[in-house]
Amino acid sequence: METKTQIQEAIKVQGGVVRKLKSEKASKEQIDEEVAKLLELKAQLGGDDGKNQFVLKTPKGTRDYNPKQMAIREKVFNTIIGCFKRHGAETIDTPVFELKETLTGKYGEDSKLIYDLKDQGGELLSLRYDLTVPFARYLAMNKITNIKRYHIAKVYRRDNPAMTRGRYREFYQCDFDIAGQYDAMIPDAECLKIVHEILSALELGDFRIKVNDRRILDGMFAVCGVPDDKFRTICSTVDKLDKMSWEDVKKEMVVEKGLSEEAADQIGQYVSMQGGMDLAERLLQDPKMSQSKQACAGLSDIKLLFSYLQLFQVTDKVVFDLSLARGLDYYTGVIYEAVLTQAGVAPVANDTQNGAEENVSVGSVAGGGRYDGLVGMFDPKGRKVPCVGVSIGIERIFSIMEQKAEALAEKVRTTEVQVMVASAQKNLLEERLRLVTELWNAGVKAEVMYKKNPKLLSQLQHCEEAGIPLVAILGEQELKDGVVKLRVVATREEVDVSRADVISEIKRRTSEA
Repeated sequence: METKTQIQEAIKVQGGVVRKLKSEKASKEQIDEEVAKLLELKAQLGGDDGKNQFVLKTPKGTRDYNPKQMAIREKVFNTIIGCFKRHGAETIDTPVFELKETLTGKYGEDSKLIYDLKDQGGELLSLRYDLTVPFARYLAMNKITNIKRYHIAKVYRRDNPAMTRGRYREFYQCDFDIAGQYDAMIPDAECLKIVHEILSALELGDFRIKVNDRRILDGMFAVCGVPDDKFRTICSTVDKLDKMSWEDVKKEMVVEKGLSEEAADQIGQYVSMQGGMDLAERLLQDPKMSQSKQACAGLSDIKLLFSYLQLFQVTDKVVFDLSLARGLDYYTGVIYEAVLTQAGVAPVANDTQNGAEENVSVGSVAGGGRYDGLVGMFDPKGRKVPCVGVSIGIERIFSIMEQKAEALAEKVRTTEVQVMVASAQKNLLEERLRLVTELWNAGVKAEVMYKKNPKLLSQLQHCEEAGIPLVAILGEQELKDGVVKLRVVATREEVDVSRADVISEIKRRTSEA
């Protein structure tokens, strides 16, 4: 146990860290993380009564969202849901926790990140890690063989959080999946079209959608001399190429995972390749790759995929990239990942020279692929339901949208109130409440101040601060004349409208806005 003096010394040091970050104008998340550490240290000292002080903070890897942030989130969700619905998807929901055995063995090396819960009522449970495995369990359990569904919900990962880079322990996933037996590559191409539509609509900046196929990777590993039992572990190392240099990836393969240097070098030649349909054609003629039936099947499908992507008008953003591996174990065919690129520059694969600093990708914002074997793992008779899907990385998108709003000093409206019912004189509370009730009953989004006699100026100021476009003003003269004074907040223009027509006039003006 640390002594009181040691804790006080640690508090002094941590206080210095917080002050330094504030003076350097570090990000809010970074400062909050260090402040939380400071509060934990102070709590260890305890109060005067010897009891520990209660620390007010959110758990590690989680955050609260204020009304402004929630308004941005809602806008993003509406864009995504609108796209999913446009493509004919229906929605489902599944429990936030599953039986532990449902999730075990489905995520490869990432399985260690699953949150296990304490034994409750004789069942071993875990918090869901993604929405794909629960979806496969749902299909098998309900004997569903055809569905196009979307699901937006929170998932949980016992990760080492790096909140400044958009890595959380609790976060939303937005999934779109097509389950069913269809002709090759048509549903797969539609998933890529959806990613293209969403990223274009959100205006996040330039992006690239990298495409590969698990069969091509497995075929490549086989012809390069990777032993069968090392396919998955080598695949998860290749998946780190977007974060690590080729030298470090090779070192992990050879030193940590025992792959021969010759095999690693051969893999290195292939994973540096990028292109389109032409690259798939070239690899089909490659003396080594053409030896693998698996790789040839994958390459033929990539060619077919690109022909559909041309019809969907999205090939400008899609690149066939042999370094793309995606670490999850359940993928069986086409895999893809969308990355945002800085300053509109596409990332150059494994480029460590010539100003590669400018060519680093901002990060993955969507990913997915084909997983034809997952439903069969849950079906008692092993019946397979082919599936393909995509997951939108919503937290990264939120971070970018928030930064954009801050940088442009955008005024984000946190309510949808269309009109404020205000009074110009005292003793008109009852009249205001009558009018606001009429508006609510007619489906108008309206608000009234919770004061008997508010000043007109403070009511108008509230409208300007909250971005409310209209004010319906009641005064003694207006009541005598049977009218309501309608004021446009932005222009300050005022017009008298008869009480009978006020609802239709407000609806007309707000629908035009």
